[in-house]
Amino acid sequence: MGATARTRAVGGVLVVGGLLAGLVLTGGADGAEAGRTAPDGLPHTGIEVSPGGCGRGWQHPHPGLQVFDLHNTSDTAAEVYLKNPADGSVHGEVEGIGPGTTRQLRVRLGRGAYAFMCLPDDAHAVTGPTVRIAGGGRPGPAAAPVTEHDLIPPALAYQKWVGKGLDGLVGRTGRLRDALADGDRAAAEDAWLSAHLAYERLGAAYGAFGDADGKINGTTAGLPDGVRDPAFTGFHRIEYGLWHGRSTASLRGPATALADAVKALRDDWAEARMEPADLGLRAHEILENTLQFELTGRTDYGSGSNLATARANLDGTRAVLARLRPLLVPRYPELPALERQLDRAQELLDGFRRDGRWTPLDRLDRRQRERTDAVLGDLVERLASVATLCDARRTV
Repeated sequence: MGATARTRAVGGVLVVGGLLAGLVLTGGADGAEAGRTAPDGLPHTGIEVSPGGCGRGWQHPHPGLQVFDLHNTSDTAAEVYLKNPADGSVHGEVEGIGPGTTRQLRVRLGRGAYAFMCLPDDAHAVTGPTVRIAGGGRPGPAAAPVTEHDLIPPALAYQKWVGKGLDGLVGRTGRLRDALADGDRAAAEDAWLSAHLAYERLGAAYGAFGDADGKINGTTAGLPDGVRDPAFTGFHRIEYGLWHGRSTASLRGPATALADAVKALRDDWAEARMEPADLGLRAHEILENTLQFELTGRTDYGSGSNLATARANLDGTRAVLARLRPLLVPRYPELPALERQLDRAQELLDGFRRDGRWTPLDRLDRRQRERTDAVLGDLVERLASVATLCDARRTV
């Protein structure tokens, strides 16, 4: 059975999930249908995907926007890259083309040399013949593939940064525990926000935190008894108590458990292993989660600090991008625009902090809400390109 495919342009997001509309090649990719125009109004070319015939069928190359119907004639699933054979930069790719199935790649080509690379599952990559286009303008975006080996240094650097952040978090949760032990509610509220934001800045590490994240920063989602459920622990358990009039004495146990969980996470972190291939995806997911949970107020248990959390998430995104920057500079021409948008988002969110206090989300007027959603939403779209570019790819 054919696997689900993903079609992407590597220099910028072409398709996010799903398949492009167009004709499906029904016969072999022998070139008989090359250059035909489909109902989508674009010229289509049938291309064979197989170890022995990779790229066969491209007999009449031409510039411009077009679709390649990639037909897998082999007995195993494969992914396909359309690349520049001289430097290996990739113009587009399709993953998960099942045996006997056809998937489509839409791409804009210009003057230059191109070749299809077929990467069957559990077999070596095969590069098809080089095809040259003499006329036309510049092709669409392309980028050198990032391998898992390329991602190891930034992942290690990021892991060290997280370790230092956890050292600071241990101190902050200790101060929260001590403030509650002293019965000082005001100091506890300040310590809670400081500690919670420190944790939120470590956003890209959540996948490596495993079960510890639920203990430290879990919500009532899925808990049958909601805020009274014994499994409701960590920052949000204490937040609910502080801002709903619970006594400081009743929160000493949860605060001690939180401090212990953070210390255990810090102590175990040296042995943890982050998956390097996940780093680019995390850069996108941090602010995607911000839109989904913080800017909807779903994680507010009384403190009204969602905008402060969004600002901390922005710092967390910057921390990931800083480690990925050496890989992105030669591959992502829109990086300066992304960095300007990060600055714009930071200025916007900082404007919601006045006299040391953050404006609650529900105090924003409609214009402010729409602008905040738009600025963060634009960032999430831009960061999707980072995730695409930093998705580890095979080269052999």
